[in-house]
Amino acid sequence: MYEMKNKMSDRKLRFIVVDDDPDFVGYVIALLESKGQTVKGIVGSDTALKEIVEAAPDCVLIDLMMPGTDGLELCKQLSARKELHNTKFIIVSGKPYEVDRARSFEFGAHGYINKPLNADTFLDSIFRIVDDKMELTFWGVRGTLPVPGEGSLKYGGNTSCVSIEFAKGQLLIFDAGTGIKSLSNRYSNDRRRRLEAKIFISHPHWDHINALPFFAPLYVPGNEFEIMGASHGDISMRQMISAQMDGTYFPIRIKQFGSRVYFRDLEEEEFSIGDGITIKTKLLNHPGKCLGYRVEYKGRSVCYVTDNELDLEDSEYFNPFYVKNLISFVEGTDILIADTTYSDEEYKTKVGWGHSCVGRVVDLAHEAGVKTLHLFHHDPDQTDADIDGKLEQAQALLKERESQTQCLAPTEGQVFRI
Repeated sequence: MYEMKNKMSDRKLRFIVVDDDPDFVGYVIALLESKGQTVKGIVGSDTALKEIVEAAPDCVLIDLMMPGTDGLELCKQLSARKELHNTKFIIVSGKPYEVDRARSFEFGAHGYINKPLNADTFLDSIFRIVDDKMELTFWGVRGTLPVPGEGSLKYGGNTSCVSIEFAKGQLLIFDAGTGIKSLSNRYSNDRRRRLEAKIFISHPHWDHINALPFFAPLYVPGNEFEIMGASHGDISMRQMISAQMDGTYFPIRIKQFGSRVYFRDLEEEEFSIGDGITIKTKLLNHPGKCLGYRVEYKGRSVCYVTDNELDLEDSEYFNPFYVKNLISFVEGTDILIADTTYSDEEYKTKVGWGHSCVGRVVDLAHEAGVKTLHLFHHDPDQTDADIDGKLEQAQALLKERESQTQCLAPTEGQVFRI
């Protein structure tokens, strides 16, 4: 299943930190103890192996650059010990280079965290590595237009953007609505260097791409991004993204990106992006070419299915073959993030607009055995109270069906671990 981030505060782990800098060891001890953790410090690596084997802690934080036995060799020695089968090894280093990160994983590390540490996010990063979970964050849950103001204080006013981060630092971003600016701010605050990510665009309507130029990491040399999505006829993903930055609509051109940016056109397909992460895509029922995504990792999954119209069964447009395939696509997923733009009553006047109502999405989630349904892509005219109403409607319908599916309406900034 999954857990929300705010339920992690009571977690208690036993740590050992190994570093040849006594000041850094003291800093980490103070930082983790202030958050209720148990920590032992070892200055230098001379006695580290023996002490760690005897203590068998939950997690060992290891510096790379140490005289004698360096961090890589120590990590290799520790990972070979059967007594430490349940212990996680995390490299904590000032070296930002990809070669050092990759070598650390080859030598048995479960995670890699760069110095200087961000005190606010350090323990969260450790938990994600120790638990080896997908960290799902909502940065924007609205559709069509951003809606600042009193009516959107609870759920937030930004348009579509969701991220998934993994234990080894892999980052997936879904859509680039205005929520991606908040994600950009997060990485600026974290001072994260050498950022790599895959950016999956569902389709090129404005509310899914128009904030991409405001994602600051794109302008940082040394970062690397692959932007993926469906081409539209003879218009490639690269052409669609660059067109909105041609100088007429935006003053900065795509060639001014300082990072390395690659583009990939997708169809309905399945592929791996390494380290056990599988991506599956599905064409959706929406004007133009739109893709839904399923992310699978170690028996867990998240489906991102926005901007999709599920026609009513008595509609002349109802396509049972499409619905059957979509049920198969999302079947058994841990979390289904689904376009529920309209209440059932609102949908009566919105047929053919390319978005779904609550009742049809509930049908999909229930029939597919989805574990948790997340309502997403809310209409800009809806207030927080209206979204509360859609959530109540969805939960009532699931109760009527005696469904095992749970339902939530995520708020902007909310984090889930799967």
